[in-house]
Amino acid sequence: MTTPAAEASRAFGHRLNRIYLRYTAAFIVFVGVVAVLEQMGLPKRWIGVIFLLATVGLYAGIGIISRTTDAVEYYVAGRRVPAMYNGMATAADWMSAASFIGLAGTLYLQGYGGLAYVIGWTGGYVLVALLLAPYLRKFGGYTIPDFLGERYRSHLPRFMGVVAAILCSFVYLVAQIYGVGLITTQLTGVDFVIGIFLGLGGVLVCSFLGGMRAVTWTQVAQYIILTIAYLVPVVWLSIKQTGVPVPQVVYGQQLAKVSAREQQLLTDPKELQVRALFAARADDYADKLRDVPAALIADRAAAQQRSQALKKQNAPLREIQRADKALAALPKSEDAAREAWTRERIANEARSQPLAGMPLHAQQFAGDPAGTPAEQQAFDTSRRNFLALVFCLMVGTAALPHILMRSYTTPSVRQARESVAWSLFFILLLYLTAPALAVLVKFEIFDGVVGLPFDRLPAWIASWSKVDPALVSVIDINHDGILQLGEIRIGNDLIVLATPEIAGLPYVISGMVAAGGLAAALSTADGLLMTISNALSHDLYHGMIDPKASAAKRVVISKVLLLAAALAAAAVAAQKPADILFLVTAAFSIAASAFFPALVLGIFWGRANRWGALFGMVAGLGVTLYYLIRNEPLLRGLLHIAAPVDLWWGILPVSAGAFGVPIGFAVCIVMSLVTPAPSAAQRDWTRQLRVPQGASGL
Repeated sequence: MTTPAAEASRAFGHRLNRIYLRYTAAFIVFVGVVAVLEQMGLPKRWIGVIFLLATVGLYAGIGIISRTTDAVEYYVAGRRVPAMYNGMATAADWMSAASFIGLAGTLYLQGYGGLAYVIGWTGGYVLVALLLAPYLRKFGGYTIPDFLGERYRSHLPRFMGVVAAILCSFVYLVAQIYGVGLITTQLTGVDFVIGIFLGLGGVLVCSFLGGMRAVTWTQVAQYIILTIAYLVPVVWLSIKQTGVPVPQVVYGQQLAKVSAREQQLLTDPKELQVRALFAARADDYADKLRDVPAALIADRAAAQQRSQALKKQNAPLREIQRADKALAALPKSEDAAREAWTRERIANEARSQPLAGMPLHAQQFAGDPAGTPAEQQAFDTSRRNFLALVFCLMVGTAALPHILMRSYTTPSVRQARESVAWSLFFILLLYLTAPALAVLVKFEIFDGVVGLPFDRLPAWIASWSKVDPALVSVIDINHDGILQLGEIRIGNDLIVLATPEIAGLPYVISGMVAAGGLAAALSTADGLLMTISNALSHDLYHGMIDPKASAAKRVVISKVLLLAAALAAAAVAAQKPADILFLVTAAFSIAASAFFPALVLGIFWGRANRWGALFGMVAGLGVTLYYLIRNEPLLRGLLHIAAPVDLWWGILPVSAGAFGVPIGFAVCIVMSLVTPAPSAAQRDWTRQLRVPQGASGL
């Protein structure tokens, strides 16, 4: 006999099924209508505006309908989200701008090495299901610092949890806001900064008014859009190239063609000529860096002389303007010159490498295990970095606060575990497609773009270079009028967004893909903003400053802090600090080193105490931040660090968590053993947390 609660839950699930089935059908019809309007002459810019306004308006509408001031609804969606829908919302929360925009691009540029992201991100959900999600749901709090404070009976681990949650979430949030600006700019043609704030409006209306309840139902809607948007162009490319509508099936076939084309490009005389010219440019910059003051004076004198000579000759105005522009673009100081020339030297060295610096797509690691000592060392270093990145992504996935928070929104422990399984299923739909997308696009560019005359290049190259030259740029360095592979530079954030244009699809599909990327960025931004504002309002303010604050007051404070966090992230993103994937990966290392040891030991080792948790979190996070700051070029430049790069065992800074996590575990264990043991009540609380639901409870 079913209980009234079970009947109500079943009825709620059926209602959700009807709502989202109708919503999916309506979205497909909407795309069809816009496609018809395009055929009737609707300008591309208006198509972009329609997609932006329609999707952002939809998300804002859900936020308005789901508005609430109830603390349980605002923080954890009333703990009544069914497992399948919670899994879908988690997948949308997870499919950030990095996954949607950056993953296929990374696979395009790195080949086999990019699979570390697929393995690490999906494998991390196994850790979530086995080690964390059920126990956090049984605890039944609101946030991850909430759990740390209750488990260790101290404000100190809670405070460190707040600091770490804000740090990793803010870094992650900046990447999403950057993606929002990038996509909105392409959709509407507005300035990048204006695009950031246009897209941010949809985020704020949703999360500001309805908290986790609005965020959850919006993320389900966003997952449907981003999935359709991601799959349609890939399926079309697969049909275009092979006649088979399942890209995963033809992946190996197209990879073989790409590999054959790579061998041709490696020995092509024109490609060798381009590589030599880029190498010569790199040498020129290296010469300048040997005596920066003298080189800067010489460059200024040469530029001034050229400008004056053109004016005396009454040269065409365009040439004079070009010369004056080159003079104005020269570095203003020696430090600026040193930074700019170093950047150019590195960029030209990379483009002087075979295949424009890309490895062979099917090659597992750099170097050769049976080659020379240098090749063997390169192979070992490449393999270590691959494994270190997989480790950081897996452990970081299992420690991200905005993902773990979703464990609190399900009705039961069992559904929390089922929710993780659903999340993995929904994520795999896209992650198994990304490698195929990278290969299909690479074949399209290698076979259909490389070798074209410059005056016949596809329009997408010019349009995207206007959005941001870092996304795509071309240069006829050997002046033969023909594009070689070494003369085109593509950023990893471009591949997915430009796929419809590369495939020759109508612009309406480009608009749909951009809307999907926007959905991915906004869905993750919603979750991250909730994490930051909840950490400040619930954990810091209510948990440590004013425990007697009413639920309504806490919700109001959370909304104010959410707005402040959004504006701060937008200000940072407007500076275009780094590519999306690096920012996100750095957030994983930060989350892994700060949270994973304290959470896992807190659940499975009753001897862990507050001093162990506190010092373990500080040590792990400190080592990770030190390694990132000391070795990452972006951070070194921002902080003016002159000390030489110091890589431990050749591990790149993006995998800094590979050092922070084990140090965090070691310090937590040692400090717990040398300081007083937790009380009997605390140990019993930990044991009860691991007892299966129904046998006992907290």
